[in-house]
Amino acid sequence: MQRIRLRYTKRGRLRFTSHRDFQRAFERALRRAEVPMAYSAGFTPHPKVSYANAAPTGVGSEAEYLEIGLAQFRDPEMLRALLDESLPAGLDVIEAVEARTSGLADRLEASVWQLRLDGVEPAVARQAVAAFLAADTVEVQRSTKNGIRTFDCRAAVTRFEVVEGDGAAGDLADTTREGADRPQDQACAILRLVVRHLTPAVRPDDVLSGLHATADLAPPVPAAVTRLAQGPLDEDTGTVTDPLAPDRDAVAVPAGSA
Repeated sequence: MQRIRLRYTKRGRLRFTSHRDFQRAFERALRRAEVPMAYSAGFTPHPKVSYANAAPTGVGSEAEYLEIGLAQFRDPEMLRALLDESLPAGLDVIEAVEARTSGLADRLEASVWQLRLDGVEPAVARQAVAAFLAADTVEVQRSTKNGIRTFDCRAAVTRFEVVEGDGAAGDLADTTREGADRPQDQACAILRLVVRHLTPAVRPDDVLSGLHATADLAPPVPAAVTRLAQGPLDEDTGTVTDPLAPDRDAVAVPAGSA
């Protein structure tokens, strides 16, 4: 069985698709592209698709990952192009590599998030971020199926800053602006943070709740949130690295070489 790992995006209005919505769309794309899927054994066989750490509904992402198992060999790049063509614009398959190592999900140790706060002055956002980082703990509450849960969201945040305008976001500026959905002629603060994947998971809206708790920061409109990256966390630099790099490196180094 050949295993292929894919990186895909959720852009524009497609950020409002739930994970279940994406699963249905992706399974349709597999059939439309005539991908020779491998299936599980048992009375109700299912195509071998493994999803890893999907972004919440309403959140954009440049770095979602999944793995599929194939019954026949396919060129990863050709497969990527076929699947991308079979998915709606906004759900874009932008990378495919053959899985040559184990533990993709285990490599997703942290995420880089970008939060666009329209109506918030950057100077005010800097003060709020400084207050958040200065706190030893920042307790927030989240409603769960078992009731209200209180937890610390500060420990998961390893890096937090205000970046200078849309230009600092580079080519990803449009993913946080969301086109005509966002006003362009008012104050705007863009926050970027690195969040460890802990239990319970700390989400961007939890950090926003933490900013409100520590600095009384409450954006007048909902934040536009985009995941820019997820993968291994480099403890020395505080950066998130590429989780598909080990698979590419395994291809570059021939088997049996020193």
